[in-house]
Amino acid sequence: MVIATRVLKLRQGPDEIPVPIRIFAPEQREIDWACRFEIAWPDDATTMEAMGVDAVQALELALKMIGAFIYASDHHAAGNLMWEVPSKGYGFPVSHNIRDLLIGDDKTL
Repeated sequence: MVIATRVLKLRQGPDEIPVPIRIFAPEQREIDWACRFEIAWPDDATTMEAMGVDAVQALELALKMIGAFIYASDHHAAGNLMWEVPSKGYGFPVSHNIRDLLIGDDKTL
């Protein structure tokens, strides 16, 4: 079940293409928990799971993984990706080792 969605925008020429991000409810597995997420890039969708010892940790790690995928993307590097306003960030946390990639308001998270 989808519990949260955020839609980023990818500028390609004069067009803005939606890039929906879907976060699913954490699910208990045999030993731990998994939180699935999808990033629907226009050229290739990413679907992954973050694993945690409980639902909260799985969700937290999923949010950080989404942030890492976004900030490591060619679309971000090219400056063509935005959430609400260009260069203001995407509203996802990242791990400390890639904080140097953050832009805009994301730098204050």
